[in-house]
Amino acid sequence: MARALEALIPNHPVTGIPYFRHMIQISSPDFPPFPRRKANVAPLLWELRSLHRIRSIRASAKSLEGNEEGEGEGEGEGEGEKRLAEVASPNWTKSLTKIASDNFLPLALICGVLLGLANPGPGCLADKLYVSKISTFGIFVISGLTLRSDEIGAATEAWPVGLFGLASILFLTPLFSKIILMLNLQPQEFVTGLAIFSCMPTTLSSGVALTRLAGGNSALALAMTLVSNLLGILIIPYTISKFIAAGVGVAIPTEQLLRSLVLTLLVPLILGKVARELSKGIADFADGNRKLLAVISAIFLSSAPWIQVSRSRSLLLMVKPEVFLVAVVLGVILHLALFSFNALLIPSLSLITGGSKSPFAKKENTSALLLVASQKTLPVMIAVVEQLGGALGASGLLVLPCVAAHLNQIIIDSFIVSLWKQKEGSFENAKIA
Repeated sequence: MARALEALIPNHPVTGIPYFRHMIQISSPDFPPFPRRKANVAPLLWELRSLHRIRSIRASAKSLEGNEEGEGEGEGEGEGEKRLAEVASPNWTKSLTKIASDNFLPLALICGVLLGLANPGPGCLADKLYVSKISTFGIFVISGLTLRSDEIGAATEAWPVGLFGLASILFLTPLFSKIILMLNLQPQEFVTGLAIFSCMPTTLSSGVALTRLAGGNSALALAMTLVSNLLGILIIPYTISKFIAAGVGVAIPTEQLLRSLVLTLLVPLILGKVARELSKGIADFADGNRKLLAVISAIFLSSAPWIQVSRSRSLLLMVKPEVFLVAVVLGVILHLALFSFNALLIPSLSLITGGSKSPFAKKENTSALLLVASQKTLPVMIAVVEQLGGALGASGLLVLPCVAAHLNQIIIDSFIVSLWKQKEGSFENAKIA
């Protein structure tokens, strides 16, 4: 009977000893007996603690085995939960950094404008220290450092595009000045200033910098910039007197402008190119750090609007906001009209010059053409206005809307370049997928 009862009582899962013997052992002299009312509770607590320890040991052993085996079958529950949390929660820092890098140039230009409006002192000091000329010099040194010989060959092959670009800059787009002069806006100098602005050659640096950022034919952009500005010195007096002054004699310091353009455009470009050809280390550095050099070039470029806004802040505050806003809108319309004019002519020119084999059919050539041939330079316009001696109106009022137009064209084109790059990136991802 005793054995039958003993068989019915379950054994301990660890020691294998029946529970009633365990109770006897716990009540041995080494362990004082529990009170009767707790005699059934104490062994149960002991059992629960033992089971908990066994389970914790087994869990530790499994985690150690998983770490030793590596990432073969998977990660620990903690790592998995951590990664799920990273995926689920948006990383705002990376998103903002990507937006800033994709739109670095327009953001830098906008910051320059805001800084000039908020505190013109540093910008005026930078103007006295010739920072704008130093920046332009630096942009063309960088252009020379990054100018490969094969790019020069590409510019030579695209000579029809360059020839049309020069014709558009120097002869076709100045015709828009006749349309601008039909507008009625007070003060009249705003309209006259924009008309003079449309007769100018292309920008000295922003067209080249934007072409390089867009992955276009930067050598072609350089060629159009240099030749249009050098020829423009000879052509500008004719276009202004023919389209704007209507017979009023306008004297432009041709020799002084020519010397300034050679020193700020041609010399730094040659210096950069010679340094690249003479030193393989410099060439390798320029090729390996194109993004860094592009950022430096964009910073140099953003110094121009900062200085111009700082210099013109007092005049900006004197003009009625609604009048100045209309002038700003006119400058935006002018640039979009020039951009659209060149863009609409490209398909016809491509068809005439060979269709798909035409140099106008290559994206890198057309991007350089659109960016360079649709922009107008502010420094040359300021130099021309200073020599007019008030013949066409107050110099400050003539220049003021052109400062806004100059900034707008760079900001608009920088956003266009960003859209091109994003579209190209999405197309490449679609091809890979």
